[in-house]
Amino acid sequence: MFPGQGTQHQGMGKELHENFAVARETFEEASDAVKFDIAKLCFDGVESELALTENTQPCLLTVSIAALRVAQAETGFVPAVTAGHSLGEYAALVAAGAIPFASAVRWVRERGLAMQSAVPLGQGAMAAIIGLDDDTVSALCREATAAGAAKRCSAGSDFTVEAVVEPANYNAPSQVVVSGSADAVAEAIALIKSGDAFKGASAVSLPVSAPFHSRLMKPARDRMAELFAAASPGEIPVRLSCPYVPNRTARLTNEPGVVLEFLVEQVDRPVLWKQSVLALVQAGFTKAVEFGPGSVLQGLAKRITRRAPGGPLATTGVSDLQSLKNLAGGAFK
Repeated sequence: MFPGQGTQHQGMGKELHENFAVARETFEEASDAVKFDIAKLCFDGVESELALTENTQPCLLTVSIAALRVAQAETGFVPAVTAGHSLGEYAALVAAGAIPFASAVRWVRERGLAMQSAVPLGQGAMAAIIGLDDDTVSALCREATAAGAAKRCSAGSDFTVEAVVEPANYNAPSQVVVSGSADAVAEAIALIKSGDAFKGASAVSLPVSAPFHSRLMKPARDRMAELFAAASPGEIPVRLSCPYVPNRTARLTNEPGVVLEFLVEQVDRPVLWKQSVLALVQAGFTKAVEFGPGSVLQGLAKRITRRAPGGPLATTGVSDLQSLKNLAGGAFK
């Protein structure tokens, strides 16, 4: 498993970079691909600079693949299936042998730039909704969208984007992230805080700079379609070394012909992470390793599979020397 944006932090990947040649080579390959020093930004850069979407995405991808390559070299780890959350899907596809790492780094750099520029700063927002099932979150979004549009009609606004809020990430049971225009997202939060129709729920605004995985990302989707249309023959997937689970469908696939299509559609459609993890358990998988900084996906997997048939899913991670030792030492057998 490979995490997405929001898990980044200064110093991520540093221990692996200092101790393993394959990690250093991975950072160098990524730096050559995007023409700036990925290691310097991850280890010594300013936090605000690392947090810029166009920087976060190639840095996270690099750290995740460095961790995977170190584990493969040191422990003989071989994935049976891969999955990644949003940005992490690119790492999952590199791990499955579907796309070249250098190409993925360039693509996610462009993806970050396109996502940031798709909506004017301050006009998009995201929020985490806790305590509601999926259908109720959808109903909340419809009500908030209508309320936001009505207020614009009556009072006018400076917004240049559509008034809309919709589910963006199905992260775990009763945990859905919504995304859209800042005013419509604010309406959703206000509806929950009113304590009437959505009792027992809570909403938390997320510190993001754009409304990811909403229809407002259509310009970024179009940009990714352009990039993939211009891909060289060596960049077009022709085989996978193992199945992967697309965010778009939450179904295991070995089909290389759908890879780039799903990456395009992923940009402005919701991430089906809860559904993806359940699909893995239903397919008989019992253990998962998260490669990259933090343990967000491990925590989500525990919540998702705690009561699922075939669950719970046993999880661990590789992000530094100690976690690598845990994997190599047999603590996860």
